[in-house]
Amino acid sequence: MSETNNSGKQPRLIYGIRPVIEAIEEGLDIDRIYVQKGARSTVFQELWPYIKERGLPFKHVPVDKLNKLTRKNHQGVVAYISAVPFGDLEDILPGIYEKGETPLLLLLDRLTDVRNVGAIARSAECAGVQAIVIPENHSAPMHEDAVKSSAGALLRMPVCRVKNLQDAIHILHDSGVETVACTEKTDGAMYEVDFTKPMAIVMGSEEDGISPAVMRLCKHRAQIPMMGNIGSLNVSVATGVILWESVRQRRTNE
Repeated sequence: MSETNNSGKQPRLIYGIRPVIEAIEEGLDIDRIYVQKGARSTVFQELWPYIKERGLPFKHVPVDKLNKLTRKNHQGVVAYISAVPFGDLEDILPGIYEKGETPLLLLLDRLTDVRNVGAIARSAECAGVQAIVIPENHSAPMHEDAVKSSAGALLRMPVCRVKNLQDAIHILHDSGVETVACTEKTDGAMYEVDFTKPMAIVMGSEEDGISPAVMRLCKHRAQIPMMGNIGSLNVSVATGVILWESVRQRRTNE
């Protein structure tokens, strides 16, 4: 059972245990799954192997939450289909090298504001970023509002959803891609980083920045020089600033 989006195209919301499982089996890109707290254990037991095998984001929620999402008989399970097709980081990286391009990727650590992520994606597409990487949990939903906020950029570049960013960083390092954490907790300026190399830029949440576990793995740390008294930029603005430093360096190196 499903409900279509405003355009009447592919359904965005699917409800009921069997329809959700069928959507997973068909390979649809699941944005997230909501399971009713205290639902019959058999419901979750049937769904859990699919969630675990595919690493799908899920959350236990009160029944009132599900009832707000749909008035139909949801049987304790509601899933959203992503408006953005997800890519595989390990498949995308070889393709970048094969085209003779220098990788430039963007890792978003726990960014949950849809408008920020949309604005970041728009800047990233304009700056030549080849892929955006997000963790499966604690990330903004990839729905129509995200696509709209990105001016369609989220449909023009791969979005890779990974179990955690630490694993993604290990994959990047093994593939010759260095990582730089954009943070104010360093003395090194962004101008000191060589963005002409294969590089992945890591941006953290506005609440508490890049997580310590992710920060420890990054090969470089870079701050955006500030002259005012506020001391920080909105994360989407900060992303644009550091991306255009990478553009400047790569253009100069051509």
